[in-house]
Amino acid sequence: MRFIDFNINSPLLNALSDMGFNEATPIQEQLFPIAMSGRDVVGIAQTGTGKTISYILPLLRNLKFSKQRHPRILVLVPTRELVEQVAGEFTKLTTYMNVRVVGVYGGTNINTQKQQVYEGLDILVATPGRLIDLCLTGTLRLKSIQKLVIDEVDEMLNLGFRPQLERIIDLLPEKRQNLMFSATLTYDVDELIKHFFYNPIKVEVAPTGTPVEKIFQSGYKVPNFYTKINLLLYLLDVNHGMDKVLLFVKNRQIADILYSNLEEMFEDEIGVIHSNKSQNFRFRMVKEFTEGSLRILIATDLISRGLDISNVSHVINFDLPDEAESYIHRIGRTGRAKAEGNAISFVAENEISSLHRIEKLMNSPIELEELPEKVEISDLQLDSETPEIAGKTLIKTPKLDATKGTAFHDKKDKNKKINQGGSYRRKLAIKYKKPKTRGQKRK
Repeated sequence: MRFIDFNINSPLLNALSDMGFNEATPIQEQLFPIAMSGRDVVGIAQTGTGKTISYILPLLRNLKFSKQRHPRILVLVPTRELVEQVAGEFTKLTTYMNVRVVGVYGGTNINTQKQQVYEGLDILVATPGRLIDLCLTGTLRLKSIQKLVIDEVDEMLNLGFRPQLERIIDLLPEKRQNLMFSATLTYDVDELIKHFFYNPIKVEVAPTGTPVEKIFQSGYKVPNFYTKINLLLYLLDVNHGMDKVLLFVKNRQIADILYSNLEEMFEDEIGVIHSNKSQNFRFRMVKEFTEGSLRILIATDLISRGLDISNVSHVINFDLPDEAESYIHRIGRTGRAKAEGNAISFVAENEISSLHRIEKLMNSPIELEELPEKVEISDLQLDSETPEIAGKTLIKTPKLDATKGTAFHDKKDKNKKINQGGSYRRKLAIKYKKPKTRGQKRK
């Protein structure tokens, strides 16, 4: 179905045309008439299906011009990067409309954001924590909210935002339209729907856990970290089509170690992003990778959800995630919309159970290939890969002999401290005629 067949006005159609969008995706086609009717909606869709535009279009189509200062549409997302992306999509689609859009998140100057809110806005995109901060200052009021969107709600709950979500919902007017979007329908998501939504219509484009059809998935059984590096270098060397590679690792420590091993070989072609990096650094890495300046971006699951990075040729799971759902979100960074994609997993022995959980969720096996002959199997291991023996300590910390070495010697007489006790204090008191008590006067 084409957007021109929707009940969309000329300003929106012109903006969509400028963005190169003419045909709607399945979720956009299904959700638009329901959202336009004012009913509560729960959307379950894979990443890369056009979920963001599916709710932006009906929101903007129903939005009337107003000069009021407080926002009428509130969009909640879990991360700073998603705030920037969603606010950016709103801005692009309102090119020919007089609509004020503001995005707020933590880690930046709250006074600047307070000023933006004070000047007036129509649409607010926010992370839960910073939204509550702004409400507590009295600058932001939510009593004018007509539409509430909670995007990536499953990730928001995984990050522990449920108390903040409930607090925010309590601040909103009871009469409003609710739209919730999630890639997976977990028990916690279902409970949130039951408590705060009114008879919602469920729109499910693909069953939970179904991978994007046009993503080719493969894997290798790899013994350890340094062999994974050797395999990665081999694949990058023989496959020239790997020109935009998103490399997922399990935590920020591994991300930094991997980056330090690769940065000299790839120089300005590699970047790293995780929660310990500054906000400006994270935005710069995503921007450079999106524009193609970086060939490889090492990342934790921080950016596995929601970010729309186009033309990612390969997603490599350097480490498998602990949660099977995270695998779906990771590989969803490639093969977006109608493009084809590739996902490769490096599976260590201790990750086999994670692989089985992923296969069970997808109801589909991932075939593990043998390591290519030219890939050297390394004997080096990280500390975390060293096996532990019950009741034994493999590495003992040597004790220093305090009687040996130049660092231990007798002090010179002038530097020795002698406990001179109370008699010394009495001698000083007599010498300087200090009173024995506070009330005693000098003679």
